Amino acid sequence: MFASERQQVILDRARQDGRVDVQTLAADLQVTQETIRRDLTTLERRRLLRRTHGGAVPVEKLDFEPQLSVRETLHVDEKQRIARAALDELPEEGAVLLDSGTTTAALAQLIPDDRELTVVTNGMSIALILADRPNITLHTVGGRLRPRTLASVGDWAERELREVFVDVAFVGANGVSVARGLTTPDRAEAAVKRTMIASARRTVVLADHTKFEADHFAQFGHLADIDVIVTDTSLDADLVTEVGGAGPRMVQA
Repeated sequence: MFASERQQVILDRARQDGRVDVQTLAADLQVTQETIRRDLTTLERRRLLRRTHGGAVPVEKLDFEPQLSVRETLHVDEKQRIARAALDELPEEGAVLLDSGTTTAALAQLIPDDRELTVVTNGMSIALILADRPNITLHTVGGRLRPRTLASVGDWAERELREVFVDVAFVGANGVSVARGLTTPDRAEAAVKRTMIASARRTVVLADHTKFEADHFAQFGHLADIDVIVTDTSLDADLVTEVGGAGPRMVQA
């Protein structure tokens, strides 16, 4: 395989999976890790990838936000495992916040019928999941609805969230990194997520491995603001240690 062909394979895989790592690419493409590093450097110089710890992410990941219908089809197994592990952070009773998102929606599906909970959410899809659950007292946050994510955002949503205080906020993120903390492409969603963190006794971030070392436009929190991050077992062990060292307890499922 020529270098240009190998680099196209690397780029295609990064765009499909959200990130690539040197060790896996070297094994799959049967070349040395140094060769892969040179390929990644070439792709970064062409502004197609951005190098990260042990791998790279596609540049378009920094500002591209797929529709909710698309995100529902990505990394489904990982999101289900994360949601099951997040149940350990759910109180037996009390109040919780569920941020809009596909992984938090997976958690909503799994909430046991024996939990008497007050749930506040800005996610239309999550509200529909919980609407007929007799054990749930459901509060939906008003505001402007973003069609791309079906999330309520804006001053109205922020004001309502500032008026409540919950035991745990389960929050999603498009990007998680030691350098930039928690990020998302949209400033309005970032403001809502920031308010959720401030309105909770504890914050649990649900993020699959593709979200790590990807920095997006709008920051909404630092790793030190977070109590727990639940992710999947595909996340690099060194990165688990690095992120955990910045504050949150790391849980892999």
